[in-house]
Order: sequence, then structure tokens, then C-alpha cells
Amino acid sequence: MRYLPLTEADRRSMLATIGVDSVDALFRDVPEGARLPGPIPGLPNHMGELQVERHLSRLSTKNLTAGCVPFFLGAGAYKHHVPASVDQILLRGEFLTSYTPYQPEVSQGTLQYLFEFQTQVALLTGMDVANASMYDGATGTAEAVLMANRITKRNKAILSGGLHPHYREVTQTTCGVMGMDIQAQTPDPAGKEDLAGLVDDQTACVVVQTPSLFGHLSDFTALCTAAHAKGALVIVVVTEVVSLGLLTPPGQMGADIVVCEGQSIGNALNFGGPYVGLFATREKFVRQMPGRLCGQTVDAEGKRGFVLTLSTREQHIRREKATSNICTNSGLCALAFTIHLSLLGEEGFSRLARINHANAVLLAEKLAGLKGVEVLNDSFFNEFTVKLPKKAAKVVEKLAKQQILAGVPVSRLYPAEDGLEKLLLVACTETNTESDMDALVRGLEEVL
Repeated sequence: MRYLPLTEADRRSMLATIGVDSVDALFRDVPEGARLPGPIPGLPNHMGELQVERHLSRLSTKNLTAGCVPFFLGAGAYKHHVPASVDQILLRGEFLTSYTPYQPEVSQGTLQYLFEFQTQVALLTGMDVANASMYDGATGTAEAVLMANRITKRNKAILSGGLHPHYREVTQTTCGVMGMDIQAQTPDPAGKEDLAGLVDDQTACVVVQTPSLFGHLSDFTALCTAAHAKGALVIVVVTEVVSLGLLTPPGQMGADIVVCEGQSIGNALNFGGPYVGLFATREKFVRQMPGRLCGQTVDAEGKRGFVLTLSTREQHIRREKATSNICTNSGLCALAFTIHLSLLGEEGFSRLARINHANAVLLAEKLAGLKGVEVLNDSFFNEFTVKLPKKAAKVVEKLAKQQILAGVPVSRLYPAEDGLEKLLLVACTETNTESDMDALVRGLEEVL
């Protein structure tokens, strides 16, 4: 899209219409001390388009991109192969030009793919109903806790020590200002925490994650039974949605709400966003679900059609009745998710999950053979935790200089916690070759 600025005549006409003499007069309510006296120092002046392209290209060469080096980063954002067909289908005019505005039934194409998206999410999670997506997994988790508060009329939420700290922080910020008591447990690298004993008659929900931040897999059936016996809900978070191609869906464990980050399907890493949140729940809780829900119906002529069945955001209904202020359904990212998953199919998705797991097992075996390196997981999907004989952050920095992105130091996520400095999160997906793994092993042998 080109930016075409206004002409001087356009500006004069607009200023005359609103009754001011200059653009500066529009800022008269801003205190003098808060205004800049001139251009921001150090920023370059305007350039031509060609010069801007060259300048940005030079800046981009400073990035160490995921596709060019052995890459083992994860911790909630995973490198997967996105087929070229996904972007090609996204470019179709039906998708580029359609939007779900305040007269949503006009946009049948948008409503239909969101309906298909919801169906996919419900099947993946083993739940009854899913909404038309959220911003991302972290904000979806916060919305799930608020939803549990509305359902149970209780104020306390227990967050697992295996929950991603970014999800925890978003939940604490969002729900804390709503007056909720958010009780976050200490990090759980061993995967041995027992949350059932913390649930009481004031608990709205327990928030758990599988695979956990540290890669541990858990069966939450017993926890769900214990929580339900005390009137509390269980929210299961999945940051690596590909794992649902191999693992038992949270709905079969008894989860009440399931929140996932959908980035791994159809969406590239993109330096951290935009991503797409998946949100599913039991049918009995559907009216407390945030966001929007697309439904299928027939029109006056009996033809298949799609509508917004529930629109519980404040743009659609009176603010006091809104379940949230979510104002997007990450439409393009949700569409990419739906396209990619449709191309994979059920069998392809399961095969993708098996490849991820097999690659991670092979890498774990290679790393476990290194002197001083300990794999902490008894079970994992495509990510696990290793304990190094040295501080993980220093090791990662040295390997990055060799153009090997070795993983995410736990100390980066928990800088204030003691005893985690030597822990490294290592992710291995279908994109990692055995030569990538061997490069990591050789690099660790040199720096440890």
C-alpha cells in the first residue's frame, strides 16, 4: 500500500473547516514541557524509496535468521515448516478483501473459514465449542481465568510452576487489576508439583500447561477430578499445538477450558508476532466465553449460510454485558492456521507430530552422551530441559557467535530466580536435520 500525503491545499481546507490557523494549533492542549522543540535527534532525514529499501536491507543483514543456522529455540514460539501453498491461498481475493464488520453476515467467506477454524480447534482440544480465535496464547490464558471467575463467582486462581512466565505475567496484570487473587507457584523444572492440595472452596481455577515450560508431559485427569470436587475449574494451556497430534487432548482429561498458542500451524516466527490464540470450552460455559462465535444456519431460501451466533465483546453489546474487550480474532493468522491444518489433514498432522517427537528423542540421546550434560525430562514432546555444567546464557552466547542457536536459557525467562542458571530449554522440530543436531553437539563439546 502506498502512502499518498495530502497537498498543501488539502491541509488548508481541512484547517479552515475546523477553525484553526495551523497544524501546531491542534497541539495547544499538550503542555509546553511535553512537546518536542524539533525533530528527534539522531534520526535520519527523509529518503527516497530506493534509499529506504537499501537501508532496511542493510539492517536486516544484522539478524541471525532461523532459516539459515542450526536452530533449537522454543519456549512458546516454534520453528516449523509452512508450505508455500499456505501463503498462496491467503493471497486469494476472497480472503484479502473480506472482513467481519458490524454487519458480519455480509462477509460469508470470513464467517465460513472462522466456522471451519472453530471446528478444527474443538477437534484438536477435545472440547465442545471453540471461539473465533484470540490475540495469542498469553492473553487467551488471562481471558480464561476471568471466565472462570465469572462462572464460579470465586476470586482465586492457582497458576502452575510449569506455566510459561509470560503467560503468568499477562494473567497477573490482566486479572490483578480486576481484583483477583493470582497465586503463581515457583518454577517447576522437575515437573513434580502437586496442585490438587492447594485447591479450596475459594478457588476459581487451576491453570496448568502441557507440555510444560520445561517440556514435561502430564495427565491432568486426577487434578480435574480433585478440582471439580471442590467446585473449581481446570484450565489447560498448550503452547506447542503440534503436540496435540500425538498427545491425549485436554478435553479427554476433564479440562473445562483449553487455551493454545496456534503459531506452530501456518504462522512463521515473525520475531514474536502476530500470533493466534485458540480457545475452547464446554458447551455449558459457552455464554461466558470471550470473543465471538460463528455458527452455521440456512437463509430464507434454505441455502447454507453463516452468522455470528454469539458476539459477547463490548463492540457488539452493552459494555456491562460484555465478557471481554477482545476486538480482533487474529483473522489472517487464524486463516493461515486453518489452511495449513486442512492441507495436512488428520493423518498428516499426526505424522508431523511423530516426526517432531522422534527428532527430539534423537537429539536428547545425543546431548545426554555429553560429559556434564543432564537431560532432566522423563517424558517430553519436542522440547526438553538440559542441565549444563556452566551458566546456560554464557554457553548460548558463545554458540551464537558460531551461528548455532542452541536454545533458550531458563534464566532469561526467570532472571530473578536462583538455581536456574545452568538450565537450557532445547526444542527440536521437523525442520532440524541430524547435521543440525551434530553441529549443536560439537559446539557444546567445544564450549563446555
